[in-house]
Amino acid sequence: MPAFDLPLDQLERYRPDLEEPADFDAFWQATLKSDEPLEPIVLARPVDNGLSLVESWDVTFRGFSGDRVRAWYTRPAGVPRLLPGVVEFAGYGRGRGLPHERLTWANAGYAHLLMDNRGQGDQYGNGGATPDPHAHAPGGPGPAVRGLLDPHDHHYRRLITDAVRAVTVLRALPGVDPSRIAAVGNSQGGGVALAVAGLVPDLVAALVTAPLLCGIRRAIDLTDDGPYGEIAAYLAVHRGAETAAYRTLSYLEGASFARRAHAPAHFGVGLRDTVCPPSGAYAAYHRYGELTGSDPVREIHAYPYNGHEGGEAAHVRRQLAWLRGIVEGGA
Repeated sequence: MPAFDLPLDQLERYRPDLEEPADFDAFWQATLKSDEPLEPIVLARPVDNGLSLVESWDVTFRGFSGDRVRAWYTRPAGVPRLLPGVVEFAGYGRGRGLPHERLTWANAGYAHLLMDNRGQGDQYGNGGATPDPHAHAPGGPGPAVRGLLDPHDHHYRRLITDAVRAVTVLRALPGVDPSRIAAVGNSQGGGVALAVAGLVPDLVAALVTAPLLCGIRRAIDLTDDGPYGEIAAYLAVHRGAETAAYRTLSYLEGASFARRAHAPAHFGVGLRDTVCPPSGAYAAYHRYGELTGSDPVREIHAYPYNGHEGGEAAHVRRQLAWLRGIVEGGA
């Protein structure tokens, strides 16, 4: 697929206007405060992951509406000191899988929490273990369109709430330095990590790659791939639902969360990405931290000949070096 979005020189200046609802902050404050559990962790049970150099726990915690959400907690074996933590959010349709699947962050010396995606896990990977008992509002079958007609009903309101709670959970787990927690994700996980950065003011860093939920309206106009295509398909059947749908999506816009973020940020984007068009990532990048009264450290890496896979292992190597510098050197 050739490059189809704006050329790089325009992306580097791209800072579009936002149609942000006036009650954006009130909506999320009310959501997060409505049923915040006093004790979010329900269970943290050691599991045999079949490996010698890392150890794992099966974690259950209370997310949105007190629902039980699963996660894997993994850290280097035999390391008693408090470690900086990484909360990772998985991609669209993926669940937490198996405990030995995602080992990069633990092997790099971090305490790593991989949150399960409620109501997902059936499209690829090795499945999930968290149902979504609230997935009954009008909308299509995919997560992007579940509850599309009302922001209070949308799947991502619940998923983002789970993600904010996951930060609290990692801070409370044994062997974690609660003052050094980073949010990490790719694709849907990148959009969720960006939302967490906008809702949790004291993260040490946010690492966001090919983020979904950024520049949503433009993305729906540009591509029929992936989740944005699901939204267009829904609106093709439910003619006249556009106003309600776009109002809902305005509460999920990644650039709006980015404006409220404080933590240093590391972005990655493939310029041939038709799943999450690169203009969305740049829109969030250029507005990052603008409402905080600060200018957070941030950088973005573009891969001109890559699509949704981005820089893959080459980009992860950049992430590892950058985060180590932030955690060890401060910002």
